[in-house]
Amino acid sequence: MKQFSQAKLDAMVEEATVDCYNEDEEATGLFTMIDEHLALPFETTVLGVSVIVKKVAQRGRAGIVAICTRDAIQQPISILDLPLPTPLPAGSEWIAAYRHWVRGGGG
Repeated sequence: MKQFSQAKLDAMVEEATVDCYNEDEEATGLFTMIDEHLALPFETTVLGVSVIVKKVAQRGRAGIVAICTRDAIQQPISILDLPLPTPLPAGSEWIAAYRHWVRGGGG
């Protein structure tokens, strides 16, 4: 994944969480930014299998997941574990910001 500076990621996390009072609200703020900015659908490879990421969802303690499809099968994959394709889809910098936040960065 493209590398973003810590300062850039911190600023993005701050933008997404500016009015938040707790971690749950911060997670929702980051989900909203991913949902609004990530260009969908896009193709990627999960465990050697080509899948289409059609949408993202917030799943409580599971965090943010990508809903991946192949034929008639749908599988949620954590955004933290989702391999991203090259070139990156537009808006994927918000995935980087979310991953940064989960590791304790920003905000």
